Amino acid sequence: MTALLTGLVTLLVFGSVILVHELGHFLAARHCGIHVEEFSIGFGPKIFQRRRGSTTYTLRLFPLGGYNLFSPLPEDNEDADAEETAAPAPQPAPKQPRRRSLFPVVVQDQPFEEATAWQRFIVTLSGAMMNFVLGFVVLLVLVITSGKLGSTTVAQFTDNAQSCADGLREGDTILKVDGQVCRTIGDLSGCFDGTIQTHDFTVLRNGQVVHLPGVTVGPSTDADGNTIAIDFRVAALSKTPRHVLQRTGMLFRYYSTAILGGFWQLATGQVGVEELSGPIGTATTIGQAMQYGWQDVFSLLALITINIGIFNLLPIPALDGCKLIFLLIEAIFGRAAPQKLQMVVNTAGMALLLWLMVLVTMQDLTRFL
Repeated sequence: MTALLTGLVTLLVFGSVILVHELGHFLAARHCGIHVEEFSIGFGPKIFQRRRGSTTYTLRLFPLGGYNLFSPLPEDNEDADAEETAAPAPQPAPKQPRRRSLFPVVVQDQPFEEATAWQRFIVTLSGAMMNFVLGFVVLLVLVITSGKLGSTTVAQFTDNAQSCADGLREGDTILKVDGQVCRTIGDLSGCFDGTIQTHDFTVLRNGQVVHLPGVTVGPSTDADGNTIAIDFRVAALSKTPRHVLQRTGMLFRYYSTAILGGFWQLATGQVGVEELSGPIGTATTIGQAMQYGWQDVFSLLALITINIGIFNLLPIPALDGCKLIFLLIEAIFGRAAPQKLQMVVNTAGMALLLWLMVLVTMQDLTRFL
C-alpha cells in the first residue's frame, strides 16, 4: 500500500508540474491566435484521447514530459475542389490583426511559424512562467497553513544570553547582521549557524538606527528541548495579506537562489554530474517526504516546479532558454537565424539531454534500487 501511495503521489507531483508547464504554452498560443494541433501530457502509447474544436487532447502512458504540437490546420479537399471549379469573385485582402496585436481577441488558428517573433517568444516563455506561478501558489498555501510568522524584532532572551549582555535589547528590530540586510525571519536565520560567534548588528531602537559592534550570539534550546541557533526569540507577526505575501516571496526567492546556485556549481565543476537525481531519485525523495506529512510533499512540489522553470530558461540547446535567444534575435533584428543552424544546435542539445537523462537514471538505479 505504501509503495502504491508513493507511486500515486509521485504521479500527481510530476503530472502537476508537467501540466502547468504545457498549459502555459497552450494558453499563450491560444491568446496569440496560434493553432495547437495536439495538447499532450506524457509520452508513449495513448491512454486517453479526445478531439475538441481544432485541438486533440491526449494523455499518454509515461508522465515524464508533455508537448504542444503546433501545425497548420489540415486543408479541406472539398473546399479546394470547389475553388478550382468555380472561380470566386474578387475579394479584398483579409485584415490580419494577428500581426498588429500581441494578443488578438479572436483565436485565428494561424500556424506557429506565421506568428510574429514576439508572439512566439511569449508562447515559449509562458511554460516556465506557469511553473513559477505554481511554485508561488504552493508556497502561499504552505505559509497560510503554517504556524506563526516570525519577525526580526527581538521579543525575549534566553537565560544568561550573551547577546543581551553585549547590548542587544528587547524591542530592537534587527536591520542588518554583519552588513547583510535582514528583512524577514528567513534572512535573519541565515546569518547564524548554531555556533558561538561575534557579529555586528544594526538595529532600529525607539525610532533610531543604532549600531552594535561585537555582539556574541550562541545556540540555545526551546521549551521542547530543540536546539536553536540563537539565544533570543523574535516576535510573531499577524497573518495579514502583506505579511503572508512577504513570507511567500521570501521562500520563493530562497528556493530560486538555491536552485540557481546549484546550477552554477554544476556549470563551474564545483559539483559533479553524480550529484544529480532523475525521476527515480525524485520519486524516492517524494516517498521520504510523505513520511513527514503533506507540508513536506508540497514543499518538494514547489522545489521541483521552480527547478523545472529555471532549468527550461537556461540557454542550453533544445531547451526553451535557447529558443528564446533565437526568437529575441529575430524580434530585434527582423531576421531569423538560419534554420540549419537552429536545427544543428537543437539536435545537439537534445542528444546531450538524452545522454544526461540516461546517465542520471543509471545513477538512480545504482543508488536507490
